[in-house]
Amino acid sequence: MPKFSDRIQNLPASPIRKLVPFADAAKARGTHVYHLNIGQPDIETPPRFFEAITEADVKVLAYSHSAGIESLRDGIADYYTRLGHPISANDVLVTTGASEALNFVLTAVLNPGDEIIVPEPFYANYISFSMGNDGVVVPVTSTIEDDFALPDIEALEAKITPRTRAILICNPGNPTGVLYPKEALEKLQAICKKHDLFLIADEVYREFAYGGHTHHSTLGLVGLEENVIVIDSISKRFSACGARIGCIVSRNQEFMGLVLKMAQARLSPPTLGQLGAAAIYDMPPSYYEGVVAEYTKRRDILTAALGEIEGVVCPQVNGAFYAMVRLPVANADDFCQWMLEEFEHEGATVMMAPGSGFYATPGQGQNEVRIAYVLQQDELAAAMRCLKAGLEAYAKTH
Repeated sequence: MPKFSDRIQNLPASPIRKLVPFADAAKARGTHVYHLNIGQPDIETPPRFFEAITEADVKVLAYSHSAGIESLRDGIADYYTRLGHPISANDVLVTTGASEALNFVLTAVLNPGDEIIVPEPFYANYISFSMGNDGVVVPVTSTIEDDFALPDIEALEAKITPRTRAILICNPGNPTGVLYPKEALEKLQAICKKHDLFLIADEVYREFAYGGHTHHSTLGLVGLEENVIVIDSISKRFSACGARIGCIVSRNQEFMGLVLKMAQARLSPPTLGQLGAAAIYDMPPSYYEGVVAEYTKRRDILTAALGEIEGVVCPQVNGAFYAMVRLPVANADDFCQWMLEEFEHEGATVMMAPGSGFYATPGQGQNEVRIAYVLQQDELAAAMRCLKAGLEAYAKTH
């Protein structure tokens, strides 16, 4: 049989999706599964997204410009300008989701063996895309005791080698829910300036900031314009994951010209998704206020319920819609699979993402899970009761 590449064989399985067969089997048995494993928002996509597609005068579904249709790039530029970060359409390249954006960026900045420093736990696909580009993820561990705050700048700087090309952050954080304050970004600014590194910021959860906290974009770091690269998407902000529309934003025009070559090679982003996206980038502030209010209530339900379960540690959650939670179990991978294979409470069980898959350091996250609070409030409360019952039952036999 022909051999496969070492690269593909060494890629880790997704911690978010690897338990899907067990969830499918549970459903086949008639068990309801509360999906807390994946960041799929259930809030309605803005209707004007679909209206724009329906009303489009399209006779042939053709390729778009490789950088994205003009109206969408203009809309994205206007959106950032309203946020206080003036950019032009030339600073925007539309991609097939944030995933393609990240892959393009890493292809542009990494040579084989180059390193990218990432605070862990982090979004698991950072490893996959780095390995796919023959790069090396260098983790710097943050801890649940510190609410997954940015690690000390000395710890980050100690990881820098001649092969380091970039620091990658997710702010607000997936999987942690951490929201980096302005002071943390300024520390990253100093280290990237000192060592001439790219600062790659995944900001797809920008609007999801709670409790009076404010998101500060890396685009606001004065003097670092040539180093900052932002990854963005409509998936979470507008509850439009299936549209597969993301973007790269950078004021570094040499970099933007290089990623355009990759965009040309893949021809164009999805045309229909772009038409819909172009119609919703001017949503009024009330839209975001309503979404944030809903997720704030869900966060409060989650953290209050977890606080009542013996042995569970939940950090402060100020952003995104995730919590990285420590459970009173030795192995969260086994527990999550057991919940799907052997447990049900009132006809239901809970699916979560085991925490170890969000770390690059061996042995980290063994007793942690990522919980995505993307269910309606009553369902989320029921899921927490189910989790509590599951932990009690698991403790009796393990």
